[in-house]
Amino acid sequence: MKLGYNEATCMKKSSVEKDLELCEKYGYDYIELRLDMLKDYLTRNSLDDLKTFFESSHIKPYALNSIEDINFCDDTQWGGIVELFTFACDIAKEISTPYIIVVPTMGNTMCLKTEAEVFEDSIKALTKLADIAKPYGVKLAFEPIGDRRWACNSLREGYEIVKAINRDDVGLALDCINFYLNDKCADLEYIRQIPLDKLFVFHINDCEDLPFGILDHCHRLFPGDGCIPINGITNILKEKGYEEIASIELFRPEYWEMNPDDVIRIGAKKTKIYL
Repeated sequence: MKLGYNEATCMKKSSVEKDLELCEKYGYDYIELRLDMLKDYLTRNSLDDLKTFFESSHIKPYALNSIEDINFCDDTQWGGIVELFTFACDIAKEISTPYIIVVPTMGNTMCLKTEAEVFEDSIKALTKLADIAKPYGVKLAFEPIGDRRWACNSLREGYEIVKAINRDDVGLALDCINFYLNDKCADLEYIRQIPLDKLFVFHINDCEDLPFGILDHCHRLFPGDGCIPINGITNILKEKGYEEIASIELFRPEYWEMNPDDVIRIGAKKTKIYL
């Protein structure tokens, strides 16, 4: 697997420029760029500047993060999603980024939706977005979020949606904490059922040993510092022949207050153990 970095990890005290510099410094292979941070970057730099950096650097772009809240939208909400998604497709094409991460809707009423409703609506939304992305040559990585506040919250449900869509350009993003948040990784073996060509992105992270209802994304930790069976997950991925990105993605407020140089350095050291 290749070492990747997701910009959420230091987003409060860093920038695209700083992340690129530090990821190059500490030997990352890929970066997942955040759309909000990209928009900020483009107030000071041109897209050609970004292209030039990647052309002359070891590190390459892998995915753009993220298009969120795609389920159960009204016309106004969907219009906003399409506008941001089209912006992402434009960027992805220009800098040769293969994937855009797509995330289900979060809200207090999502737990009231039936799985059949989520299944039908997700297929509709992802198909529409994939049709928009196709001329740009960009693929969608759908990421189930383990917490019940999100419409699609299990890897099984996400895969069933992706399988039903049955397109080469729609696959999954597997995230350690989201896999853990659903059932504490009770069925690690389910990962074996996901075809290799549907595993587009792998987010690696750990978390504190807290009960459901308390555990949240703010409790993410560096890989190896928590309770997620990362060895079990990565061993299955290796056995399947997965050789793409293992991207460290942390939303921990404590890390946001640290020097990005320290976070990105430590993240590389702790993630390389599992590659």
